[in-house]
Amino acid sequence: MYAISLQSVSKTYRSYAHGWDQLWEILTHKVQVQCFHAVQDLTLYIPHGQVVGVVGKNGAGKSTLLKIVAGTLLSDEGGICEISGRVSALLELGSGFHPDMTGRENVFLSGAMMGFSVEQMNQVYDEIVDFSGIAEFMERPVKTYSSGMFVRLAFAVATCVKPDILIIDEALSVGDGAFARKSFDRIIEFQTANKTILFCSHSLYQVEKICNRVIWLDKGKIQMDGEPAEVLASYSEFLTKNDSNSLSSKLETIPIQKKSQIQKKPQISNKQGRITHTEVHIGSQVGEQLTLHSKQSNLMIDVDFIYDPSLLVPSVAVTIMRKDGLLVASASTHNDKQIISHRADGTGQARIIFYQVPLLKGNYSVDIYLLCENALHLYDQALAVSSLTVLQEGIEQGVVHLQHEWYVDKG
Repeated sequence: MYAISLQSVSKTYRSYAHGWDQLWEILTHKVQVQCFHAVQDLTLYIPHGQVVGVVGKNGAGKSTLLKIVAGTLLSDEGGICEISGRVSALLELGSGFHPDMTGRENVFLSGAMMGFSVEQMNQVYDEIVDFSGIAEFMERPVKTYSSGMFVRLAFAVATCVKPDILIIDEALSVGDGAFARKSFDRIIEFQTANKTILFCSHSLYQVEKICNRVIWLDKGKIQMDGEPAEVLASYSEFLTKNDSNSLSSKLETIPIQKKSQIQKKPQISNKQGRITHTEVHIGSQVGEQLTLHSKQSNLMIDVDFIYDPSLLVPSVAVTIMRKDGLLVASASTHNDKQIISHRADGTGQARIIFYQVPLLKGNYSVDIYLLCENALHLYDQALAVSSLTVLQEGIEQGVVHLQHEWYVDKG
């Protein structure tokens, strides 16, 4: 039996452009209603223990699909949705919370909605409060909570009740870095325990890292369903063709200090990490605007960072982006199995050198990322730390030069 079984599921929303259109439709028998098909005749089977990513542009039907699985929306007539196991969902921010009730009251309300008794919720209440980290606010109405506090409590409730199926819809983009780290660690625990997870996110990197199957939705229909690398490659190409800006990260960049501005070693704690300095070199050139000669110049990138010493040493990743948003190349210490030495003061350094860079003429930028040891949770990022202008000889077209050799009949 499947954990999730959907057969011919659809969801259509009906609306009227003006308040009187519905009355006019009744009087004249002329159709005035406007229909939006959020999900269309969708059939999907998800086995127990599978971690499934759901991707698609805004309005593709992702959230509607997850709500149908969670039971907060019903499919249109004729659709069948069968769920095997207890479902816990983290959908819209604060979904299911009553604003005038306290955090404690909402914990028990959420538990009751999931079928738990008061005694069962009493057994996990302390764990929920401890994981959320907002013990001093539990007796306050949740309408006084910040967005970060909302998601802390909602995530704690959703995961501490140990569901069989966990549904997450973009909620992890809210909250501070330390809680985000805890959240991803909890997801990995569920993954290791062979729980079924539906994970919806615009972060394609996180989807590929977490999931073993990806579904791409567009206009309420499944466009592609399969291995993460294959599906996400096609989806990225789709985004590039339709809206290159969609490839750009939306996360806030933390300012980076120049070495000359650092008076003393910065300190950091609370399960976080931070980039403190970056420097990009091409020969004797150093700075934010550099010129590179195709197939001749070496590109060297230095990264300094600091992290909570109680954590495992973070990983560092570098990407080269074309100005139109195309990801040209990437490299990471995690993928290349390079482990950075641990220091007691939590500081670290990494250097990467790209030899005789084969980029062809054009404008590019260098982005740098600091991630957890598993290259899953993002601690910090430095976007466009340097702009590269690539010059070349000849009229070769494209993005990169590929090494080649011709064999021709010379007569």
